Amino acid sequence: MRSKSITGESTEEIKQVLNNSLADGFAPTIAIVFISVKQDRKAICELMDSKNIEVFGATSCGEFINGHQTEGEIAILLLELDKEHYTILFETMEDGNMDNAVSKLASSALKQFTNPSLIVCGPGINQKGEHFEGEKLVKSLEKQLGEDKIFFGGMAGDDWALKETFVFTNTEESNYGIVAIVLNGDKISLKGMAITGWKPMGIARTVTKSEGKFLYEIDGKSALELYLKYLGKTDKLNEKGFKIFEDVSIEYPFLVERDNNETVIKTPTRIDREANALVMDNPMPEGTKFWFTQPPEFDIVEEVIEKADQLKTELGTDADALLIFSCGGRKPILGPLVTDENEGLAKLWDTPMAGFFTYGEFGRVLNGRQNFHGGACCWVTLKEKA
Repeated sequence: MRSKSITGESTEEIKQVLNNSLADGFAPTIAIVFISVKQDRKAICELMDSKNIEVFGATSCGEFINGHQTEGEIAILLLELDKEHYTILFETMEDGNMDNAVSKLASSALKQFTNPSLIVCGPGINQKGEHFEGEKLVKSLEKQLGEDKIFFGGMAGDDWALKETFVFTNTEESNYGIVAIVLNGDKISLKGMAITGWKPMGIARTVTKSEGKFLYEIDGKSALELYLKYLGKTDKLNEKGFKIFEDVSIEYPFLVERDNNETVIKTPTRIDREANALVMDNPMPEGTKFWFTQPPEFDIVEEVIEKADQLKTELGTDADALLIFSCGGRKPILGPLVTDENEGLAKLWDTPMAGFFTYGEFGRVLNGRQNFHGGACCWVTLKEKA
């Protein structure tokens, strides 16, 4: 498998760099496109059509390739891969039935290959304009494919507008759909991991009152009051006990306990005035155990690279291409270090890379099971087997 990564500020620039990349006889069959909602997706797809290149695409919250990180632009990973080794699938969830869409996609994948591995992108925002419940998508996909099957990916973004995200192929697009590159796992190997770097702070807490995405009480006390106290923002409470303020953001998530000694990040996205509650990006049912968090320290990048190096050493192999699905929240938290993180992974694997900042990530922690993540750096290599 040959691969190249390209980037551009416009369709015209992409056209130019694409033509340059083909000059040496490189003949890509797939374009993995991460693109700002500000850009012309249709024009990019038409360009790829003209070169007989199939498109797997998602809108982004910032995008990057080797040596170049952008916002509002286009990043593409081009793969030259035998068409017998992959297919691209697309399903919409316009009827609101996610399980039905996932079932169709999984069934098609299993019909195509007995051992499929997938790169998957889904919506970042649901039809109500709320954060999409990626955990449900991952659990449904795992159930339909089987627990042993491997898939990595992320939820589309829209440059933090939080209004509408898109996934697409050459001919199809949806603001509420799923797109997947299905690979023959017997011919193409996927290896990677998800890592967050968030550290727990203080004692474990318990959700004592919640409903859907509304979090009312923690340890029998007002969730809002405890959260503001944790942030050091008690001065923002008014006589009614609440007030909207600017600091409710992905920079201050919760570290939630789940099966197999793993954790997941869940984030308060806003305060509901009428309910006097925190509104979470994903539900936290009553009885959920969690911790408040302290932001990742500066050694988080070293930890990401060290664990990647550990896996590379264990595998004893190189890679043909690298994809990174990094939570959009890592940019404001890590600042320039998030670029060091992405560049460090690309340098370690010494291969073309592309990625985007997401609204949620799909993957496995080291030696863990398939899961949904928030606040994570989720990376995966592709390697054609001999």
